[in-house]
Amino acid sequence: MITEKPITTTKPTINSLCIYCGSSPGRLEAYALAAVSLAEALVSRNIKLVYGGAGIGIMGRLADNVLKLGGEVIGIIPKALAHKEVAHQNLTELHITQSMHERKMLMAKLADGFIALPGGIGTLEELFEIWTWAQLGFHKKPCGLLNIDGYYDWLIRFLDHALEEQFVKKHHHALLMVEKTPEVLLERFAKYQPPETKHWLGKNET
Repeated sequence: MITEKPITTTKPTINSLCIYCGSSPGRLEAYALAAVSLAEALVSRNIKLVYGGAGIGIMGRLADNVLKLGGEVIGIIPKALAHKEVAHQNLTELHITQSMHERKMLMAKLADGFIALPGGIGTLEELFEIWTWAQLGFHKKPCGLLNIDGYYDWLIRFLDHALEEQFVKKHHHALLMVEKTPEVLLERFAKYQPPETKHWLGKNET
């Protein structure tokens, strides 16, 4: 039998956000420009950036612009990637972990919410894992998807299809906020009220 434990809902304070995004620049300049816009939005709200620690691709563009504007950037990267000179060398803080799993755990711990910009398989894996943790009741932090220039249109359609086919519940589907601009998404984050949810698994069961 599954034991369900209610979680008390409280409105979170957004002091830092974890941003998942590509280590490649992508085909369109719009993706990099979105990273610049998000950097501006974060700094204007005095929100720290927590991210994967790389100095390349969309990741590097995001970190560079937060730093350029006087914001704080916390990078978290596994040792294997750091040794390949992928790590950004000018961050406010750089944490080097032993594994990818440890990296994701620390990113989740240090952030008050999570946003995915355009990215590849790694970005999708990180987003879906943190969204799943919200579904399971492991955290009550907001999760968002920035759909830049239609990049995630097909993914959004698939998620709607999964809802229609009753593999995803409506209240779990609603946990992922989707917007086209950083400003609108951050406004939703600021007003976010975690829904009442229940623990389906204990952390020692994952």
